[in-house]
Amino acid sequence: MTGLSAYELAYCAGVIFFAYGLRGSTGFGAVIGMPLLALVLPLKVLVPVWTLLGFASSAAIVARDHKHVARAAFISFIPWCTLGIAIGLYFFTQLDSRLLAQGLGTLVIAYAAFAMWNALRPRTRTVRLPRFTGPLAGTLAGTVGAMFGTMGTLFFVPFLDAHALNKDQFRGTISAMLLLLSTVRGIGYYAAGEFTPESWLMFGAAFPAMLAGIYVGDRIHLQLSETTFRRFVCATLLLCGAILWLK
Repeated sequence: MTGLSAYELAYCAGVIFFAYGLRGSTGFGAVIGMPLLALVLPLKVLVPVWTLLGFASSAAIVARDHKHVARAAFISFIPWCTLGIAIGLYFFTQLDSRLLAQGLGTLVIAYAAFAMWNALRPRTRTVRLPRFTGPLAGTLAGTVGAMFGTMGTLFFVPFLDAHALNKDQFRGTISAMLLLLSTVRGIGYYAAGEFTPESWLMFGAAFPAMLAGIYVGDRIHLQLSETTFRRFVCATLLLCGAILWLK
């Protein structure tokens, strides 16, 4: 597959396991896997495979956690995300991608720092973002997803934070949102002929590592307290912001 060495294949399997372990634990952590895999895989091959993995993992999590999906938050996300996709397609054709990535990294790190500060405060003094930030975050999710083919899930966090969900609702709703985006994006890639035989072969090879990561991450998730869970989410966001800066 794409002439990868044994070391590179092991690296890819490790990244997928780690990224989807975070996905099983936080509901969105697999977002960091895309830039890590792009170090050894061409994006033309990686993007369709990553879309298939995102669809499969989201379907597995939603099938189990569908009772925890906050339907009002999910429905309210759809129009703002659609608007964001239209905006993202425009900026994708107009602006330098490196500048956009660094700007996005700055925003992600700033939000993660705020969220970490919030998570470290006593529970009785927890500060949540105002509800008007939800539509903004939903629009940014669609914008970033359209520009990069990934990273849009980072803005699921502030979108849902504005809805004050518990950790089970948080993970279940994020998975439902990602399932929707993966489905729509997958239809687009299929229409463009991007799902080649090699894409399907790589997806089949990556699927076991993805399932193993979700399984292990789910065990960690179940043992985390609410405060520890939110701190873990913040740490994941900081890592994603750093990766964007290094692109």
